[in-house]
Amino acid sequence: MADSIMSKAATMEIPINSNGDSRTAEDDSLEQDLQQVMVSGPNLNETSIVSGGYGGAAEGIIPTSSIKAPSMHHSNSLSAMMSEEATRGIAVEKFDSVKKWSINTYKCTKQMFSERFGRGTRTVDLELEAQIDVLRETKLKYEHILRLAQSLTANFYNMVQTQQALGDTFADLSQKSPELQDEFGYNAETQRLLCKNGETLLGAINFFVSSINTLVNKTMEDTLMTIKLYENARLEFDAYRTDLEELSTGPRDAATMMRIEIAQQEYQIHKDKYERLRSDVTIKLKFLEENKVKVMHKQLLLFHNAISAYFAGNQQQLEQTLRQFSVKLKPPGSDKPSWLEEQ
Repeated sequence: MADSIMSKAATMEIPINSNGDSRTAEDDSLEQDLQQVMVSGPNLNETSIVSGGYGGAAEGIIPTSSIKAPSMHHSNSLSAMMSEEATRGIAVEKFDSVKKWSINTYKCTKQMFSERFGRGTRTVDLELEAQIDVLRETKLKYEHILRLAQSLTANFYNMVQTQQALGDTFADLSQKSPELQDEFGYNAETQRLLCKNGETLLGAINFFVSSINTLVNKTMEDTLMTIKLYENARLEFDAYRTDLEELSTGPRDAATMMRIEIAQQEYQIHKDKYERLRSDVTIKLKFLEENKVKVMHKQLLLFHNAISAYFAGNQQQLEQTLRQFSVKLKPPGSDKPSWLEEQ
């Protein structure tokens, strides 16, 4: 019975479609179902890995989108560590800077009060201190000269403007008053000449003021700034010198010897700084004195010759004085406002 069934199954015909494939309608339906599943199926990035076997609990599902590459995680961790180390290094550097500044400020303040109340000693260079006092006194006097010269310029400028207005008025009246035409004309010409000479003198005075201003507020001020740095360095030097002397008179145990060695190094650093700035001040004072004499010799001669020529009524000598000292006036008809208009 079984043999007859097997032989019958072996001789059964397999239907073939028009394309020569041995496929049935059921096969076509199955293929369409598979294609539909592939099209509407889940994205590979959204698939899940089931860790509990088929039909496991929901908590065993691990989303594949949460899985990161080990190299990327290591790179991010390394970057974070480097950033943290850099931040920590900056913080430590700032803390050390603030700590050093605080110690230095404390020592200098202590030294300053000790000197003020007569309990401390200070390093004094008598010759240099005398030169610094002379410079400060000279600067005050030159500032007074500068203020007076600026006041003279302003007042004389007002006079020149009044003379110009008076000359214009005389000239206008000379045309409208035939009976006094000559008299108004003479006065108009005189006021115009005085106005012209006044502008020339103002040019000389303005040059004088500008040079004194440069000498006082730039050259002398630059030297005084160096002197201020020198005085601060002197205070620091004395503060660390006093600290070293106090440590040297104490016990000589291991901890104290280490502190003495550190204090000796700090003392030498501030000593070198003090001596360097003292040398800078000495050189600047020397060059300042030479420059002051040179500048003031020229400016005082210019001021004297210009004033004398103006009030003597010598127009040629006044103009020659300005040419001698290379003082240039604003050319007539210039559109830019002159220094007279800027006062």
